Amino acid sequence: MFIIGTDKLSVSFGEKVLLNEISFSINQGEKVSIVGVNGAGKSTLMRLLFDRSIPYTGNIFVAKGKSIGHLEQQNKLNPEDTVYEAALSVFRALAEDEKRLEALSDEMKENHSDEIIARFTSLQQRFERAGGYEYKSRAKGTLISMGFSEEMLDLKVGALSGGQRTILQLSLLILEEPDILLLDEPTNHLDIKSLEWLEDKLKKIRSTVLLISHDRLFLDHVTEKTLEIENTHAKLYSVPYSRYREEKQKEREIQDRHYKNQQKEIARMEAFIAQQKRWNREKNIIAAESRQKALDRMVKVEKAEALPESLSFQFSEALETGEDVLTIRNLSKGYGQKNLFSSLNYEVKKRDRLVIIGANGSGKSTLLQILAGNLPADSGSFSFGYNVRLGYYDQYQHLNENSTVLEEIWDESDLNHTQIRSLLATFLFKGDDVFKEIRVLSGGERARLVLAKLMQKKVNVLLLDEPTNHLDIESREALENALLSFEGTVIAVSHDRYFINKIATRILSFKGDGVIFGYNGNYASYQSYSQDEANAAQEEKGRENAPAANDWAEQKRKKQEERKRAGRIQKIEKEISEAEDAMKRIDEEALNCASDYVKLQELYTKREALQQKCDALLEEWTLLEEGQ
Repeated sequence: MFIIGTDKLSVSFGEKVLLNEISFSINQGEKVSIVGVNGAGKSTLMRLLFDRSIPYTGNIFVAKGKSIGHLEQQNKLNPEDTVYEAALSVFRALAEDEKRLEALSDEMKENHSDEIIARFTSLQQRFERAGGYEYKSRAKGTLISMGFSEEMLDLKVGALSGGQRTILQLSLLILEEPDILLLDEPTNHLDIKSLEWLEDKLKKIRSTVLLISHDRLFLDHVTEKTLEIENTHAKLYSVPYSRYREEKQKEREIQDRHYKNQQKEIARMEAFIAQQKRWNREKNIIAAESRQKALDRMVKVEKAEALPESLSFQFSEALETGEDVLTIRNLSKGYGQKNLFSSLNYEVKKRDRLVIIGANGSGKSTLLQILAGNLPADSGSFSFGYNVRLGYYDQYQHLNENSTVLEEIWDESDLNHTQIRSLLATFLFKGDDVFKEIRVLSGGERARLVLAKLMQKKVNVLLLDEPTNHLDIESREALENALLSFEGTVIAVSHDRYFINKIATRILSFKGDGVIFGYNGNYASYQSYSQDEANAAQEEKGRENAPAANDWAEQKRKKQEERKRAGRIQKIEKEISEAEDAMKRIDEEALNCASDYVKLQELYTKREALQQKCDALLEEWTLLEEGQ
């Protein structure tokens, strides 16, 4: 059943046409990705679907009575609320019903009238059907799954970073489950664990979902249709992202073949007409006119539109390094009481492509900043090998805000003006774009500029901190290709699983609390590697070269803890099921004694105790599932 769509929707900014008569329709419950290069109009379309805040022509349709949630909608966040209070604000109606139930319960102690008992019973049943007994644990469980620790739940919203506020807003939308969910880059700032949880949640949610993302695996895992915006037009494909790419390529090949064949036929017909006219006899004139009419009636095949410009670059070559590129010995770093890593020992060899993964705040970027010389370690040492020349990509894109694009390269380069303009054109800064001030650049433009600065330097070891952030899919693929052809060594931090799987030859996983796990292989093989084998073969806690006996004892202890955790999870699930069954029996009994106040109050007390037990068990289950 139709729920949202457009008909001949157009948007222009001055003479620039962004969207030109795009039409599409989405059915209820469908999960649809909106794809296109940066600047194609994806976010503009999403804002129009939400609040019509941009001038447009054409029509936007939303099924009557359907609610819309939008990730960029920030007005719900009160800076004075705690993170947990913000999540509970989604359930204001349930919280009010909860207070009414408490008030009615108190009133029943003084007044045993049938009317009050009936009101209490009716409200209690409605409260239960709406999830009133689970909403607090749902809110807490969602926040923890999205990367908020127990301690962070008491933080004020105003104290959160921009990324954390975005994650909180996304958590609120997931809890609300509006009829239509519009998500613009929901994967930004999420670590892999939170991202996988969000994938699973969006697949199961009943809402219709339209999302913009440059995370290719995320699109494939969540969506079933793909809305492409390209060259001001839109086309809806009834397949996920990877299959859309295949279908689009086939369509272009077929269209190109038909176009070329028709052009050959047109040329042949025009040559025939010209020849007949040269002979200029009556029968020749008749033949020429007949063929001209056939040519005029021909339905012309349009030439496939040129694809949007995309990056294609390679890193400048430098002299080769020695075989030993990086040696880390007993390196430690922490902040206050939090230990990020301690006694870290690791070695990186020539042409390794090492990707560091792990939860937000686990120390990945901190390690990279230490290696780049921007942060001191607490203890230990590291050294780079022979002839190493470092290039560092900072995810925070520290640029001179008052400079122009051209000046930013000029100040750090020995290239001449023509060479710099050529370099910038490679990164899609053409014409007057090179005179843009950096402070007005988009995130994608800033990322391309940082890559341009890095490319022109002759480096043989790349330190890359979240290099795919802000890049559209085409630019990510250009970066991947550049790294695959790079003859040097790569050390990168990333949450982009497609990127990791494509470039990584080794993985260093920061698991938190100082536990670091090294693996040789790409991300797909890392995922499939059994945890028992990983623990026995490579996992380290602080000291990679610990004595074998200690390592064996540690592995044995971890296995025992894992078995104990799994057993406790199974027991909790059984206890929750038993408690829920008991609450159902109480509800059924309450219906049969609605006029017996004493019995009803007794049943209500028992049910409250069971619900509290259930909430506590669910909270413990969530923590155990999260590995805490």
